[in-house]
Amino acid sequence: MAYQINSACIKCTACESECPVNCIKDGGSIYVIDQGACINCGACVGVCPVDAIVQK
Repeated sequence: MAYQINSACIKCTACESECPVNCIKDGGSIYVIDQGACINCGACVGVCPVDAIVQK
């Protein structure tokens, strides 16, 4: 399953720095996950302090 960052994102950079394939980028008001590059490892989910990363 693919992951998605929702509007609860506070842009803390925790997920971006944890991603092993660098598929999380600044999308303006929130971070976004490049679905084509994401390997669905879930590393970002565990570090998000506001639970903004969910499975689609």
